[in-house]
Amino acid sequence: MKQNGNRDSRDGYLSGQLLIAMPSMQDTRFARTVIYMCAHNVEGAMGLVINRLAGAVTLPDLLQQLGIDSPKEGTDTRIHFGGPVETGRGFVLHSGEYQHESTLEVDDEVALTATVDILQDIAKGCGPRRSLLALGYAGWGPGQLDTEIQANGWLHVSPDEDLVFDADLDGKWDRAIAKLGFDPTLLSGDAGHA
Repeated sequence: MKQNGNRDSRDGYLSGQLLIAMPSMQDTRFARTVIYMCAHNVEGAMGLVINRLAGAVTLPDLLQQLGIDSPKEGTDTRIHFGGPVETGRGFVLHSGEYQHESTLEVDDEVALTATVDILQDIAKGCGPRRSLLALGYAGWGPGQLDTEIQANGWLHVSPDEDLVFDADLDGKWDRAIAKLGFDPTLLSGDAGHA
């Protein structure tokens, strides 16, 4: 599967994959998180946490702050904690059929847009079929994520649309781990040991 330019996950890059925190993750910001990887290349990595909320902020709250009329439907849409970097910046991870000039195509099925245009389209009812709104992102410098993976900090697995976009936040980590086909309690946090 071709992703992010000419690279794919077989090249060691994880764009379009789910990153799953190991059970032994010590960083409380990422304990039991599932991150959708939007970009991963020699320059670094960027993804959005897909199983944590950013407090009690809702879509209507966000739209009101931006001066956009709220939609009649979707008023219960919650805003996710995308990660600890630039927490005041918004991102919309969405199904790939929606395209805007500023949209980053992660793969054929998922894209990322970080402009107010997509929020206006969502409010008008002409946005993407499925979406996840997030404040902030998870980011790594060159080689940093690779080092964390080698130190047994993260696992990765192919995503599916329901796992990425559905509202069952509490079950996403368990469902992502289950895709690997083994019991995560058997994993060791020590590098080189299973």
